[in-house]
Amino acid sequence: MIDKKRITELTEEWLKDKEYFLVDTDVNKDNKITVEIDHKDGVWIEDCCELSRFINEQCQPEIDDYELEVGSAGIGQPFKVLQQYINNIGYDVELLRTDGKKQQGELTAADEDQFTVLVQEKQKVEGKKRPQLVDVEYKYKYPEVKWVKAVIDFK
Repeated sequence: MIDKKRITELTEEWLKDKEYFLVDTDVNKDNKITVEIDHKDGVWIEDCCELSRFINEQCQPEIDDYELEVGSAGIGQPFKVLQQYINNIGYDVELLRTDGKKQQGELTAADEDQFTVLVQEKQKVEGKKRPQLVDVEYKYKYPEVKWVKAVIDFK
């Protein structure tokens, strides 16, 4: 069985000096290797093929029976690494908090410790008869949410 660490090292070697970043690697007990990469402007199939060939060339002498899948982090899939949060600043995201409540708003900031989402909520405003839409900023530490996904807008 090939080592996940080895696949990660090979992928990071290929990614060096490229604008792509590693999202995830997985190696299951049947030697199925999955590598997910991403880029702020999307992933090109030609680059996935090039990375796949690179990994194949490096792994061929080590093992001969494996399946390799190289692709982009799926659209609509939860974020796995900080760079995905950073790349989506200024865009709408949906999140599921650990208490089971969903929330949607604009991702406005992200760092190693937390991220910020701007949400429009109806609130009672002094001097107004009806509740008004106001911007409310929520800061979350990563363990406080189960997942965060980009909202896909087809407008």
